[in-house]
Amino acid sequence: MTPDTAGQQPETKPGVATAEGGLVFLDGPDGVAATMTADAAARTGQNLIDAAAIAATQSASDED
Repeated sequence: MTPDTAGQQPETKPGVATAEGGLVFLDGPDGVAATMTADAAARTGQNLIDAAAIAATQSASDED
């Protein structure tokens, strides 16, 4: 999947995750919010870590 990022600036501030009542709440900048099950949050977190590792090896202008 290749997202269309034309005209968008990447976020530089991390989101904040909290847990309550068996759910994970993710609060991000500009009102971005998500509520996930523990499993969905864990898988999302791993997906983010994997993608960040790949992105760290690329320049911001790389497009393939």
